Amino acid sequence: MSGKTYRRVLTIAGSDSGGGAGIQADLKTISANGCYGMSVITALTAQNTCGVTGIEAVPVPFVAQQIDAVLSDIGADAVKIGMLFSPELIQTVAIKLKEYGVQHIVLDPVMVATSGDKLLQDDAVEALKAHLIPMAELITPNLPEAGVLLGRHISAASEVEAATVELAQLGCANVLVKGGHLSDAESDDCLYLRAESRTVRLSGERIPTTNTHGTGCTLSSAIASFIALGESVESAVWKAKAYITEAIRAGAAYRIGEGHGPVHHFHRFW
Repeated sequence: MSGKTYRRVLTIAGSDSGGGAGIQADLKTISANGCYGMSVITALTAQNTCGVTGIEAVPVPFVAQQIDAVLSDIGADAVKIGMLFSPELIQTVAIKLKEYGVQHIVLDPVMVATSGDKLLQDDAVEALKAHLIPMAELITPNLPEAGVLLGRHISAASEVEAATVELAQLGCANVLVKGGHLSDAESDDCLYLRAESRTVRLSGERIPTTNTHGTGCTLSSAIASFIALGESVESAVWKAKAYITEAIRAGAAYRIGEGHGPVHHFHRFW
């Protein structure tokens, strides 16, 4: 029996009880951009707009079981990876994705929450470099995360392009370094397409708001969604950039919680 099918996006990430980041933001984003979202939860966080008060890691064998359940039956046109708390978890996720031959992996190397709370064990960084970054079609670090991966502080706009190119030497196909932490009036990102040895600067308006919780999760999930829909990496990044910019702009008018509020994932609909 034939019928319609969905473009499928799997997010492998932590849960945010406040709903603004992590799995919750990913599923909202995937849905808002016309894809079918599935989830593998790697950690539970007690979290709100003010910060993270607790992290409970999901047992690694159960993470593997979730991946098996989804990929053995439904499959995925793209996979977004977010919070992976430990080296053991990182290695297991890499093994499973290889086992199922997953092609399109967008890796957001989540290390610190918007509130400043740490979300990654120290020894997990080397595991990311060894096991998952070389598998990724795209990695999407912000400036602090890029600095951790390269082992040096990156703070100036003039350093971003060189850092983007250097990160590609870790083995990933493409790199997007997000410029949201720059102090400039603009919020420019830098994309390096390794196969073409080409950098693309994505200019962006900096919208004055404290509602920026989950922006990294949202952007990477939007990119994965557009890749699942058949876009090239460059096109997917441009479209995701436009989506997150409007989500931030629309969300700026709202007040929810006492800290960093969420973006408006469904701004196109209401």
